[in-house]
Amino acid sequence: MHTTTIEFDEIVDDRLGGKALGLAELKRLGHSVPTGFVIAHASPLPLPEAVADRFTRMRASGASPVAVRSSATGEDGVEHSFAGQYDTVLGVDSLEGFTAAVRQCAESVGSERASSYGSLDADAGPVTMHVVVQQMVDARAAGVVFTADPTTGRRDLMVIDAIAGLGEALVDGSALSDHLVLSSDGAQAVREVGEVAVLSDEEVAQIRAGAVRAARHWGRPMDLEWAIDNAGQLWWLQARPITTLPGDLNEMDTPVAGPTHVYTRCNIGEMMPGAFCPLTASVSGHAIDYAMQMTQVVARAQERYAKPWLQVGYFYGHMFLNMTEGTALSSGILGNSLEQFSTSICGRVVDELEAKPPKPFIPKLINTVRLMSYSLFAGPAIRRLGDQIAAFPIPTSRDAKRVLKQLDSGVDLYCHVTLVHVRSSSRAAVGANVLESYLVRSAVKSGRDANEGQAEAARLMAGAADVESAMMVDELHAVVREVAADDTAAERFLAATPADALTRLRTADSPGAAALRQFLIRHGHRGYRELCMRDPAWAEDAEGLGSMMQVMVQSVRDSPRAVPPRDVVDAPRPRTVRLLARLAQGGARGREETKSKMALMAHRLKLGYRHLGEVLAESGRLPDADLVFFFDRTELATVVGGADITDLVQHARQRRDALPFQQALEFEDVSVGRPEPVLARPQAATGDQIVGRPASRGTAEGIVRVAKSIQDARDVRRGEILVAPVTDVGWTPYFTVIAALVTDIGSSVSHGAVVAREYGLPCVVNTLVATQVLKTGDRVRVDGDRGLITRLASS
Repeated sequence: MHTTTIEFDEIVDDRLGGKALGLAELKRLGHSVPTGFVIAHASPLPLPEAVADRFTRMRASGASPVAVRSSATGEDGVEHSFAGQYDTVLGVDSLEGFTAAVRQCAESVGSERASSYGSLDADAGPVTMHVVVQQMVDARAAGVVFTADPTTGRRDLMVIDAIAGLGEALVDGSALSDHLVLSSDGAQAVREVGEVAVLSDEEVAQIRAGAVRAARHWGRPMDLEWAIDNAGQLWWLQARPITTLPGDLNEMDTPVAGPTHVYTRCNIGEMMPGAFCPLTASVSGHAIDYAMQMTQVVARAQERYAKPWLQVGYFYGHMFLNMTEGTALSSGILGNSLEQFSTSICGRVVDELEAKPPKPFIPKLINTVRLMSYSLFAGPAIRRLGDQIAAFPIPTSRDAKRVLKQLDSGVDLYCHVTLVHVRSSSRAAVGANVLESYLVRSAVKSGRDANEGQAEAARLMAGAADVESAMMVDELHAVVREVAADDTAAERFLAATPADALTRLRTADSPGAAALRQFLIRHGHRGYRELCMRDPAWAEDAEGLGSMMQVMVQSVRDSPRAVPPRDVVDAPRPRTVRLLARLAQGGARGREETKSKMALMAHRLKLGYRHLGEVLAESGRLPDADLVFFFDRTELATVVGGADITDLVQHARQRRDALPFQQALEFEDVSVGRPEPVLARPQAATGDQIVGRPASRGTAEGIVRVAKSIQDARDVRRGEILVAPVTDVGWTPYFTVIAALVTDIGSSVSHGAVVAREYGLPCVVNTLVATQVLKTGDRVRVDGDRGLITRLASS
């Protein structure tokens, strides 16, 4: 290897390191790059005369000192950045200093920190050190710009960090920088600056424009260093790919139905909380969309089933309802205004929502009769579900193509089951809405507050007998009481890890074990995020169910006389109210029954897809069985076929890497057009009060336990106030422990509200911000009559 100098214009690939190529590409792009050259094959040996002469000539052409920076092979590449692992020497202004700086950079290739970093990549070959030499910028300001947010993984954001003077203080963390986050249109969504901002708005715009050009040129998100000199000239000092990004968070997004369409996480966020793998979207999301579209077809709100993703959207891995499409239904039937429609979905009137043009009275009447008949006479379809689901065999074949064919037929059945559930839910909503509307009107007519009517409706809806989800919790609590009754068994159960505790109990010979086995036979298909194809149900989730039961067992031991109360509602005296309450209660009961059937069908499918993943992994088509969940259903035909799927597997891996980033995102309850995650969630709270929607009557005071996931809920203690974004059936066993429930989203007929009423728990939903405003350890009063949460002074 021969040590020599090469000009930036001569560099066309990464043989001289990523830093050198990045500067060459920036220069070709037309960006201002400080004068410099590259020393190829730098070594600790004395510099050749030609190299020393090149340095001398550069110093003669400019008064500023130079920076000597590493550009090793593999550094600043697509896979690894090696940022800070090799040495950089600034302020070099003499030949002696230059010689020492080159030697220092060359020797750093063997430093302990560089060797340790390089060992992370077992496939990395030997490293060759090259060195970039550039004139330094007399910087008034310097910093970095990321064309995607490396923290959140969002490619629609740009991050700029700026500091006065040289950028070294920013790199080594010795100074606090101005921090800007720009949205896709260049607006400063986050602006954290000192008393005097380092950059003007014009300079921010200039940096953004240059960064956008660079990202487009490279065709990928970039990390760029820049400096602005005292004359106001912007210089670009470095360009490298961002190596820490997951897969594109939006790769699997569905098309936006329209720029003014209103999407919401409400309602569907209770059924499908959090972010989901692509397979779940193309199975459960597809089934929900199909069922909602077919309901529209029945009511003649649309002519026929259209392309998928008309009623449902999948953005950033999260499911959304398209409320604008839903208004076609409310505009085409009698007695369902836009206000009622939005309130039933979001728990409030959605001002951004515009109704579809209303239909004439006669078509409205006909459509109303069709829809009401379809919803109210769903009984026979509901009764057939059990046999239909039992007839679907969970695949066991080792032939991947045969397994996929069986699963495709199962998805068709799942669509039918989901449609029956939507019919049942519509029946429940009709009853709840009519009851609430009647009582609200009665309250207002008699001079009382409308909230009193809502609270009374919630109280009456608590009288439904044999609600599936409440019965399920009763049965689990019976198991817990059996375990807690035996001190030795209880202590052994609590001392073990959650998974071991449940596994041992499941195979033991004891009353508690027998009760657990019976519980799992009836309810083992339920669980947290039960419509997810990847997340296990209780029957397979020893860790999750064991954690929940340990909390419940400890609670029973702490308060052995405490029995979860079931609210008993006296029959209302007015005949009209009694009939309406009976209708609402029956609707709630049917809704929970079909939700369980829907979860059962999803459970059978998820077992089938898990089996498919195992078959594909055994045959070598997939590197691991779990990866099957990160393909769209339409891609699985290719996966089980004989074609080369190298690129497809790589995409699936990137989607799996993206899921935790998607899971951390939060959204407003409604969005116009494409939903975008919130950067700083607005807090709709005044002082020490948060206003939500009353969902279950009563008041309770206690210590807050904020649980943004069901894993967080494992720390809940008896008598605490559970504050969560949303709750599904997987949370309800904790309802036997808590004193009240508060959620960010939801309505009076949401799952958490239904079960809270059954247990007489005060419940406030649709606060929008409770998990953001409240902290674990806060003391609050929850007023389920008025929908009010008040922060109290610590006792």
